Amino acid sequence: MKPFTKLTAIAAPLPLMNVDTDMIIPKQFLRTIKRTGLGQSLFNDMRYDESGKPKADFVLNRAPYDHAEILVAGENFGCGSSREHAPWALLDFGFRCVIAPSYADIFYNNCFKNGILPVILKQEQVDAVMEDAQAGLDVTVDLPAQIVRSGNREFKFDMDPFRKRCLINGLDDIGLTLEKAGTITEYENRIGAERSWV
Repeated sequence: MKPFTKLTAIAAPLPLMNVDTDMIIPKQFLRTIKRTGLGQSLFNDMRYDESGKPKADFVLNRAPYDHAEILVAGENFGCGSSREHAPWALLDFGFRCVIAPSYADIFYNNCFKNGILPVILKQEQVDAVMEDAQAGLDVTVDLPAQIVRSGNREFKFDMDPFRKRCLINGLDDIGLTLEKAGTITEYENRIGAERSWV
């Protein structure tokens, strides 16, 4: 998993509440277990018309937002089903961070497991970042300092220390296990010697 420390990037404004996982990645794209290739179908029903042509008025179809790495959204982002394909699609498009007032719990947890930082700010702070995003300004998210810088404003956000450490060091569940590789090998060697029949 790619480490997350500090990111300065274009932020795409998506001022919608209750964006569910089927809006993020519709069900017909869930047939794969690969984490790649889903970015082209991100927000499919909002992004493309019935013939598959990009809708000119959708934010991710316009420069500079077509290369955004930060998404600014409304409350309860990622509600609906528990599909992990939702953060996979966001990451595959290029998003490393989502800023919103609140998230659905399963989506929030899945973001950390896939290297996406879900930042929670107060509604008025999200509105300020949204305004700067709509103006095409870069936004900076500093995870070690736990600060979002937008325009000339700074907003502090809370973060669980364990999740913060995992993101900064690029540790998913497998990476956390591999941190203990020496201890695991030592245990297996000892058990193998003591109980060769196992």
